Amino acid sequence: MRIIAGQFGSRKLLSVGKLRLRPTSDRLRETLFNVLGPMIEGALFVDVFAGTGAVGIEALSRGAREAVFIESHPATLALLGKNLKRLGIGRGAEVLAVDAKRGLESLAAQHRVADFVFLDPPYEESGEYERVLDFLDDSHLLAPISRVIVEHASRHELPDRLTRLERTRLLEQGDAALSFYQLVLAA
Repeated sequence: MRIIAGQFGSRKLLSVGKLRLRPTSDRLRETLFNVLGPMIEGALFVDVFAGTGAVGIEALSRGAREAVFIESHPATLALLGKNLKRLGIGRGAEVLAVDAKRGLESLAAQHRVADFVFLDPPYEESGEYERVLDFLDDSHLLAPISRVIVEHASRHELPDRLTRLERTRLLEQGDAALSFYQLVLAA
């Protein structure tokens, strides 16, 4: 696993070893950041269920001003910390060692507004998708220009629309998919 482009391009990350993780593939990460393009520059990027940190680190590498990594599993947190240290990333990276909803609640309580929220819960924990999307749908963590990107198994159906969030794009790549959501502007 490596960083695709930007400041840390081609640098390798420590892999998961015996941990039960399914990191976002290099190919899918490249597709994601090709879609986001220059919008990532100067953004606040929130990597929920961060795992190795590959997605948030890629965002920093490509010019995000800050990445917040939310991860609760102790062994995974240690791996994430090693990857940040290995690349010399200190400023601009914040690690919240809590579950997804608690981490997002903390950011919302600080009146922070995320430009991008990337969700990649373990595929087998399907209830986490709805739980976190429901929170974001009702949260002030998002602005009209914010994007929520959800990585999921292509066979896993996510809602096209919640109350305020609407899926604007679905990209499938092998057995993985990316669903892009934005706030619906009131008419």
